[in-house]
Formats: sequence, C-alpha cells, structure tokens
Amino acid sequence: GIDVRLGVSEVDGPFALAVVSPGVPPHSPLMRVVREAASEVIGELELAFRHSDSPWLAITGTNGKTTTTSLLVHLLNSSGVAAETAGNIGRPAIQVAEATGNATAIVAEVSSFQLSLTESFHPRVSVLLNITPDHIDWHGSMEAYVADKTRVFMCQSPDDVAVIDVDDPGSAPFAEDVEARGVRVIRVSRGSVLPGGAGLDGDMLVLDSQKGPVILVDRHEMRICGDHNVSNALAAAAAASAFGADIDGIRDGLRTFEPIEHRLEPVGEVDGVEYFNDSKATNPDAVLKALTAFPDRGVILLVGGRNKGNEFGGLAREACSRCKTIVTFGECGGEIAHALRAVGCVPVETRTLAEALSRGRDSADVGDVVLLSPACASFDEFHDYADRGRVFKRMVERLAGEAS
Repeated sequence: GIDVRLGVSEVDGPFALAVVSPGVPPHSPLMRVVREAASEVIGELELAFRHSDSPWLAITGTNGKTTTTSLLVHLLNSSGVAAETAGNIGRPAIQVAEATGNATAIVAEVSSFQLSLTESFHPRVSVLLNITPDHIDWHGSMEAYVADKTRVFMCQSPDDVAVIDVDDPGSAPFAEDVEARGVRVIRVSRGSVLPGGAGLDGDMLVLDSQKGPVILVDRHEMRICGDHNVSNALAAAAAASAFGADIDGIRDGLRTFEPIEHRLEPVGEVDGVEYFNDSKATNPDAVLKALTAFPDRGVILLVGGRNKGNEFGGLAREACSRCKTIVTFGECGGEIAHALRAVGCVPVETRTLAEALSRGRDSADVGDVVLLSPACASFDEFHDYADRGRVFKRMVERLAGEAS
C-alpha cells in the first residue's frame, strides 16, 4: 500500500508531512517542490525526537563531534548511566529512539544538516564545541550555517544546560545569548577554569562545581592527544556531570577512553615512523587541531580530496610552519598546492592517496609522523571518509609487511 518512487526530481502533493534526508540541499529544486507539496517539512532527527521517551543530549560543532559524543557516552556508562549514541554516529536516531525507553539517555551527534530541519528538538544538555567555515556549498552562506548550528539551543529552557567552548571565537558569543534566555551555561576553556565552568589548571582538567573546583585527571593520563581533545574532554565531562554522572565515573572514563576510528587514530609504525589516520578531518580547521597533537615531531601531512567550499590560505600558513613536508593529492590537490606556494611553501604534488602515502614515506625519518588529515571530503576517490581511512590503514599494513 505504499507508493515508492525512485530517481524522481519532483513529487505531487499535498502531503501532511515530509521527512527529508540531509542529502537534499535546502536550495535544491527537489526541496523547493517538497516545501510546496507538504504542510510540514522535517528531518529524521526531529522525527526520532517526536517518537522518543528518552532524555536527549546533543553535541554539535564543526569539529570534534564524534569524539565528544563517543566520550560522553563512555563517561555516562562509566558512571552507571545507561546511554546510547545516535544521529550522525552509529545507528540512525529513529532506530535508537524506537529501541530505547526513558531509562536510557540518547546522546546524539547532530550536524548542521540535521539541525536545519528541527522544530521541537529539545535536548536536556546541549554542547557547542566550535564553529568554523564548513559545508558552505550545502548551506549557501556562513550565516546560514551558523544559524542552523545554533538551532541546538532553540527549544532549551531554564531547566536545561548548554555547554559552550568559549575559547572558540565562533561559538563563544552564544554563551551570553543562551544564558540571557535563562538556560544554564557551562563555559569550557583551556585557558582558565571559569566560574561554574570546566577548564585546564596547568595540566589538570578541572570542573568548577557548586562545592568548588573538582580535579578530574591530568591531560597526560588520557589516551586521546592534542589540545582539541582536551577541549573535547572538558566539554564531555561538563555535559556528563550536568546530566548526573558521578565524578569517579567521569575520572575513570577519561582515563580509559580510546581514540575513535578515523580521528587521530594510530595505525602503525614502519621503520621508526608512526602513521595516523585522521580521515574524518574534512575541513581546514580540523587539520589545524590535529597538528597540535604533535608539537615536537616532524610531521609529513597528507592533505587533499574534494573541496566543500572552503579556502585554504589559513591552513597553508599554519601547516607550513608546523609541518616538515606537505603532500597534496586528490581533486583539489592543485588548489591546496597553489595556496601553499602563495605563502612560500613547496608541496609535494600527487594525484591519489596511494601516491601521497608513497611520497610521504620517502620524506619521513625515524621519529617522524605521517598524518592523513585531508581537510577535504573524500568523494573524488572514495565512498566516504571511513572508506578513505580504512584504505589508508590497509596501505600502512602493507608497508609494515614489506618492511618486516
């Protein structure tokens, strides 16, 4: 009894409700037809929320969402709080919503695509990590991208909590805006421990609770590295505490959480050179964050793929000062190489990831790091960033086999 149509660019209305995939851009001809044909247009995240009895926590930001979402679930579980991931990570939100009841929290990684089609989505705890240019090709403008990101706060009330990283210039202004609406805001900063916030005191991660500062762990006790992961850990700890996790569980979770696949994932050592898979770094800011993980190492950076509407001047300047060698590849490898030459850096230009890895290996000495952190989407050569990362890992495994 269901009318199924595939490969069409138009639909005939009227419909009471349209549930639209994030794969349909907001300014596309199909979306314009859908908006005319349907009384209400929402996304799958909104549909899942409407059909759920669970409390929700939501994490958004340009970078760090997947790590923070996974870590937050780990911290909650370590504290005895039942929680599952959903949204832009793991199972679709609607599947998790159907399978869980009000005793299990749903921790959703939510993208700007998903948030753009929400109306009543209401997380008990929201997290905004950062906002830097990304997906401009989908949203049409940076202003539209920011507006959709911050919809995560739209339905929150004074009974809710918003965790906001105030070190990031894109997310920091929203702390006062959200607080002015009566929502409790927990400010995250590596620079200091702000009142009621989460921060870094020397190398110690600290939560400022109602009873005073609570020391969590030394940053070097964690298995995830880099300044950005300190920020992610502080945000996850703040969100977990706000939801009711106990401090001992948070401490244990911070110490035991493992790096996730495709996010600064160690994948092997060959002839004294370490290889890292950061394939999920699909914009320039993500790459800059990844480079902070190796302040005293020679880094051979593999960068390239398909551009999503970003410019590479800022990345070129920073990468030139931080990297021993930069190898470009993929559809926009030439564009990145041009940006590098404009700031006085001479890149190694290749066509494919396989060629980039080969040239990267040739450039590396004992103690160096070969880092796949592409700053671009993967669709020129691979199915998605996960496919790209797994292919890279297989290539490194072959190198290790050849070297042994």
